[in-house]
Amino acid sequence: MAANPYAELLAAIPVARVEVEVLGGTTAYWMYGPADAESTVVAVHGFRGEHHGLEPVVAHLPGIRVIMPDLPGFGETAPLPDRTHDLSAYTDWLSAFVAAVAPGAVVLGHSFGSIVAAAAVADGLETPALILVNPIGAPALEGPRGIMTRLAILYYAAGARLPDRVGDALLRNGLIVRVMSETMAKTKDPALRAFVHDQHATYFSRFADRDVLHDAFVTSVSHDVRAAAPRIEVPTLLVAAVRDDITPIEKERELATMFADARLVEIPDVGHLIHYETPAEAAAVIEPFLAEVRTR
Repeated sequence: MAANPYAELLAAIPVARVEVEVLGGTTAYWMYGPADAESTVVAVHGFRGEHHGLEPVVAHLPGIRVIMPDLPGFGETAPLPDRTHDLSAYTDWLSAFVAAVAPGAVVLGHSFGSIVAAAAVADGLETPALILVNPIGAPALEGPRGIMTRLAILYYAAGARLPDRVGDALLRNGLIVRVMSETMAKTKDPALRAFVHDQHATYFSRFADRDVLHDAFVTSVSHDVRAAAPRIEVPTLLVAAVRDDITPIEKERELATMFADARLVEIPDVGHLIHYETPAEAAAVIEPFLAEVRTR
């Protein structure tokens, strides 16, 4: 196991695991930070990930209370019963989760979580502000790695259609996960790269079953934040990466203009893994944004 460069910071932050019933299923979530914090954030992780992925950012926000659930069908949260795991299911789940656990919290979404968070807020989830990290600001097929996206579509389709054992093995294949990780990582620091790859190897295959994974993948490539942006009126912070292969920075700049009240912060020398490679830089802009929201 690779060393976690953020372990010491994270160890200083109190954390508790909790479960709650949401839409007929059990959602596992983790509460980080002081119970009496002035700001509370509900953070939604990305596709194929789970709550561990955003812990490096949490490690740099010691005074903030961060509540992080595993999305339905991923990590320790079971799939939603009798639901296709499409965008509607995820937005319904997020709205119900926030209402049950942290009404009035600021909502944060990373990558696929940015699609879910933005759509939920646009559809009426009440929050004082929205934070989107590595937001999906354009269709995946239009990104600089559109060919890779098309290959991914074939990969997930094959995983869904092959016999159960073969399809599941394909979707959990460690070599393919490593290729995904190598593609996204931009850091040249060997220790940090090792940590990123270890995180993906450990957590990227913790999905409930291939049906949930396929539903979530189709949702991730069929939607982006642009559809929700014009309907979002709360202050919004976009934390984007200059070298993101999923959404080019030019598209993120266009996305920022679609909100009623948004600011864009660009982080250089990083791609789609801000949460792993530059969490301190992300936290450095999130913290003052939260302070500003508190004064409004």
